[in-house]
Amino acid sequence: MPDIFTLENKIKQMIDEMKGLCQTNGLSNQASEEVVITSVFLYKFLNDKFMTNLKEFAEEIDMEVEEVLKNENDELSAFYDSYPQDVAFKYEDTIECLINKVGSTEFYRLFDDALERISNYPENEEFSIETADGGRKPLFTRITENVEASKRNNFAKNIFGIISQDKFDFGEAFKNNFDFYSAIFEHLIKDYNVASGVYAEYFTPQAISSIIAKILVNMSPVEDKIYEVYDPSAGSGSLVLHLANELGEGSFGDRAQVYTQDISGKSSRFLRINMLLNGLTNSLDNIIEGDTLNTPAHYNIPHDAGSGVKIFDYITSNPPFKMDFSATRDLIEQKWADTDRFFAGIPKIPNKKKESMAIYLCFIQHILWSLKDDGKAAIVVPTGFITAQSGIEKKVRQRIVDNHWLKGVISMPSNIFANTGTNVSVLFIDKSNKDGKIMLVDASKLGEKKKEGKNQKTVLRPEEVRKIEDTFIKQIVEDDFSVQVSYEDIQNKNYSLSAGQYFEVKIEYVELTQEEFNEKMATYTANLEKYFSEGKSLEEEIKQRLGELKYEQI
Repeated sequence: MPDIFTLENKIKQMIDEMKGLCQTNGLSNQASEEVVITSVFLYKFLNDKFMTNLKEFAEEIDMEVEEVLKNENDELSAFYDSYPQDVAFKYEDTIECLINKVGSTEFYRLFDDALERISNYPENEEFSIETADGGRKPLFTRITENVEASKRNNFAKNIFGIISQDKFDFGEAFKNNFDFYSAIFEHLIKDYNVASGVYAEYFTPQAISSIIAKILVNMSPVEDKIYEVYDPSAGSGSLVLHLANELGEGSFGDRAQVYTQDISGKSSRFLRINMLLNGLTNSLDNIIEGDTLNTPAHYNIPHDAGSGVKIFDYITSNPPFKMDFSATRDLIEQKWADTDRFFAGIPKIPNKKKESMAIYLCFIQHILWSLKDDGKAAIVVPTGFITAQSGIEKKVRQRIVDNHWLKGVISMPSNIFANTGTNVSVLFIDKSNKDGKIMLVDASKLGEKKKEGKNQKTVLRPEEVRKIEDTFIKQIVEDDFSVQVSYEDIQNKNYSLSAGQYFEVKIEYVELTQEEFNEKMATYTANLEKYFSEGKSLEEEIKQRLGELKYEQI
């Protein structure tokens, strides 16, 4: 059995070989490249998981794997019943079957047909992605159609040369944990995971996700029940999956039932892969692709807007900070005018730079509105939000503080995200924190600078991650790093949530004799006289030079 690092390197090598194949077939830097890479990776992962489970099942009933696969009415049906959380395959869909037909002149068609069949099996409907209007997007599409017709057969054959069992079997990896898959997932999508102006098409750093999850779960004791966890701008799912993993399992299975929404089709595909990698298949039906602000998709009764928008135990969010949503801005305002959903208002449409509309302010308000009375949330915000003295920002902070919903704020180092220089802070909400022990942490000076592509990124060291977590969870006060304040303190500081404004200003006193004092004053006086003399000399020199220049011009 290979060690975890060998497994990780094998998987990354497979991904890199696929990227190289796409490049030689003209797909590099095209949207279709991401679809091909992620689809082949997912097909390989699901195939190997299916075969690994099938081998265990066949051993239990004392049959050969091939016998079970070909006996679709009896043993194979029993297998599906035993593993309802996994994607269903038939024998003709598997790598083991298709590899024997790789010499066919129509092999590419056989591969695409297999992907299409897998997507259309009734057992696999839950693995499609639902859209806000009730439609479904399939698990797979016909991927060889992304290359020229003349290249498709060789393209498909080369794919199987990369993913064949004799090179690497995912079955070796299924015993590994979330941290293992998070690194693999980040490698898989790193070239396609860039902000493109569409909501949350980026990846929250693992360190930030880990800190948020650890703090949220430690705000109160975790009970043996199912918690409803939500991310309204889920992106590729780093935040919400770290939280689900931190909540762990109870006597009935996973403690987290995950709900997400994101307007980006690409992000929703990434999230589905992330959830499949981490075994959260029971929540796949709750992934919705759509506009959260205009059309929130999660209701107490699915698809029934009259039943009321669902509220949650935990919410995490790294929303887009600024973008142009002018096309829906007025519609959102009108649609929700009779509710308290956007109590502080919706940003106006600027005459210039529509892309600078502060959409994150709408997400914060939506999160507060979607949280249970004892619910907890963590929201990544631009650091300017925590001190702004007017506008929607100030109104939102006033609502949070005056209602006693705040748990604390952590200000992060600059460039913690590689694709933005905006300084960020994490706002922690706890609607049950009525007594008001509030932690403000200034972690802006932590981390080390690293080059990532063309960008410089700040990376938190493991010991720094632990320091931030322990400081917040254990309420540790440290000079110039953390402070504990009350709601009244914050109100007296005009609702500022910046830790630095609450740090004690310390003046260092030094005992001096009269003789030492006179000596220091004499030194300062002599230095001042010297500086004045040098300044006067420089002034005369400048005047002289200016006179010479005037003479030369004459």
